[in-house]
Amino acid sequence: MAAAEPHLMDPSEYISHHLTNFASKHQTSIVDFSVWNWDTLFWSVLMGIATIVILYAAARKASPGVPGRFQCAIEMLVEMVEDQSKAMIHGNRRFIAPLALTVFVWVALMNSLDFLPVDLAGRVLGWVGLSGTIDHMRIVPTADLNGTLGIALGVFVLMIYYNFKIKGAGGFIHELLSAPFGAHPLLWLPNLLLNIIEFLAKTISLGMRLFGNMYAGELLFLLIALLGSIWSFGADTSVLGFVGHVIAGSVWAIFHILIVLLQAFIFMMLTLVYLGQAHDAH
Repeated sequence: MAAAEPHLMDPSEYISHHLTNFASKHQTSIVDFSVWNWDTLFWSVLMGIATIVILYAAARKASPGVPGRFQCAIEMLVEMVEDQSKAMIHGNRRFIAPLALTVFVWVALMNSLDFLPVDLAGRVLGWVGLSGTIDHMRIVPTADLNGTLGIALGVFVLMIYYNFKIKGAGGFIHELLSAPFGAHPLLWLPNLLLNIIEFLAKTISLGMRLFGNMYAGELLFLLIALLGSIWSFGADTSVLGFVGHVIAGSVWAIFHILIVLLQAFIFMMLTLVYLGQAHDAH
């Protein structure tokens, strides 16, 4: 008996395959905390380690003489972050400024994974013999809502921490009950509800903004990659697909460089803004 031919995915199956995470189990509901997206965890941790290595290497190689290209680039980045943190944070920036620098580099590296060819992960898994064990692999952690909301949740924890640290427990609770409408007891509940909604909105919007932009970029790269699949539909469309694939892929990749860095900068700036608000009293 002849061996069965491998199934060729249509465009819809191709996109669905690449937008599926390598998870501990299939997710059956919108919110399911028992599901672990192993690819998001792996690549985000790997990029976190890369961030530490890059910044550590920059600190080790720093010299008072004429800086090299690497040291000059890191110094410019540090100066930019320091200027922004100085404008946002009215207080001790000893922890917050390095935090903002780490967030920017980490998010930028995770976003930059979107430049890798969309089929590279599958090819590598096939080369090492894991294609049957790992069926899906999404290598852009920031294109997974779980990843971006996880980072935003960390910022939320820092917001609460600095509110307690700067204002004290009594001052923070008083602010929750008295701002923005006033300190009258009848207004305590509306004030508290409004402040809770504000904290939740900041956290969710911080994660959703980064996810939305990176997910859209990932989807466009998949659509551009599909242009190469029309080779099998005839000579005329083969030429059209090749030209469209190369031109559209090149243009979008160049434009996506701006998006990758801009989204990392926006995430860092919003982190500074939210932590700066924790230092200010209403």
